Amino acid sequence: MMIKELAEKNKDYVIKIRRELHMNPGLSWEEFEASRIIKRELEKMGIPFKECAGTGVVVDIKGEHEGKCILLRADMDALPVKECTEVNYKSQKDGVMHACGHDGHVAQLLGAVKILNENRDKIKGTVRCVFQPAEEIGQGADKMIEEGVLEGVDGAFAIHLWSDVPVGKVSVEAGPRMASADNFEIKIIGKGGHGSLPQQCVDPVVTASAFVMNLQSLVSRETNPNDSLVITVGKLQAGTTANVIPGYAVVEGTARCFNPELRKDIPKKIERILKGTAEMYRAEYEMKYMFYPAPVINDEKCAGIAKESVRKLLGENGFYSLEKLTTAEDFSAYSTRVPGVLAFVGVKNPEKQCMYPHHHAKFNMDEDGFAIGTALYVQYALDFLNN
Repeated sequence: MMIKELAEKNKDYVIKIRRELHMNPGLSWEEFEASRIIKRELEKMGIPFKECAGTGVVVDIKGEHEGKCILLRADMDALPVKECTEVNYKSQKDGVMHACGHDGHVAQLLGAVKILNENRDKIKGTVRCVFQPAEEIGQGADKMIEEGVLEGVDGAFAIHLWSDVPVGKVSVEAGPRMASADNFEIKIIGKGGHGSLPQQCVDPVVTASAFVMNLQSLVSRETNPNDSLVITVGKLQAGTTANVIPGYAVVEGTARCFNPELRKDIPKKIERILKGTAEMYRAEYEMKYMFYPAPVINDEKCAGIAKESVRKLLGENGFYSLEKLTTAEDFSAYSTRVPGVLAFVGVKNPEKQCMYPHHHAKFNMDEDGFAIGTALYVQYALDFLNN
């Protein structure tokens, strides 16, 4: 199968679908238009599909020869971002935008489905193509798995189009690639009163401020410098006016790391610092810690297969070295259960104004990278099944 040529042949189709998706974005669990477009295209191709996890869609492409099963995943959801580009396929939904490339993921996987379906005689096994909702809130993969999408699957593969990788290049290194993304919510409870009489109160604002400062010692004094850990407090909210000491303060934040062992202990460490700080200021506290996506760690063998796939499509010049990222991906829900690999496919091209970071209101992608993504989905699936 001349995969690269077939992907080029379908390039205009993929771009057309991507633009339609871009104009009709849906937030997590509300990807109704994307789901409709995917099902419409599959019906045109005459391919049966299953609905899954609400708006999700699953397709099994069975080859003419028995073999393993590989899962290819594309995420579908958009973000609550008001688009500030001037492209003629700009979002038609005010305040909602595909600012992370998921429209491109879906379009590329549809292109791959088309190619694989027309070449079933070359497939040894089954390619399961998964269009997944709610990646941005880290819930979609778990729901798809709960509804059986991993049953009978031997390996998983996903692509993230990436604005820091030049168009024409791909990053598929083994090991940690994206961080875990866990959140915490804390309520520090004091005793409110008049701002002029602090001796009659327990000030939750002072306690919360001290806690935020003390928290950073987890990174600087307790974590091996060779491990990466980010702890960010993004919300600190208390009080209503200048001369009132409030009754409580709310602190919310996120913890990110690549080491599963380190990740496991973070809640206990945060609570130890919280308890000590609260006691120091005579306050009380309530704490909730939510484990969300685990780190994405590319399986060494699968990364090797993916590198060979890239080599076949682009040669040695197709590789790009990208450092691991503290952003997160719920693809880890699949890759912690079966061997998996996530590839970053380049869409950066400043000459086309495609250089803004993900989640930016001017985010856009060089669509010349989509043929590479489509081809890589197909090539990796065949290489995994034949390996």
